[in-house]
Amino acid sequence: MKIENHMLSINATGNTDIHDITIEIQNLIISSNISIGNTTIFTPSSTSAITTMEFESGCIQDFQDHFKAVANPNEFYKHNERWHDGNGHSHLCAALIGPSISVPVINKELHLGMWQQIVFVDFDNKPRQRKINVQIIGQ
Repeated sequence: MKIENHMLSINATGNTDIHDITIEIQNLIISSNISIGNTTIFTPSSTSAITTMEFESGCIQDFQDHFKAVANPNEFYKHNERWHDGNGHSHLCAALIGPSISVPVINKELHLGMWQQIVFVDFDNKPRQRKINVQIIGQ
């Protein structure tokens, strides 16, 4: 079994900024020495998340609207009281989705559904440069 570790970098604007990273992940798999196995995509951040969705303008807007309703940035959050950084809602949104996903790799391709893309979501309230860890395991 082989293990490869890679890092992606994203300039994110925050406020439910969504990036389709499917092609970048697929390119890492193509250039890897692994043709069958699994890849894990992980964001080392408590205010961002990794998930899958149909990366289409209507779905993106629905996603952003939903999370504003679930964790309204204008509400009171105890986290903001403690740190005064105004991103309490960001932590809640990121926790609801989670920091990682795992996707099968078959014949050097991500095994995703037809309308399924891998996305990075930055919920923080300010721009940041983000790192994404990609680990590919297999043979």
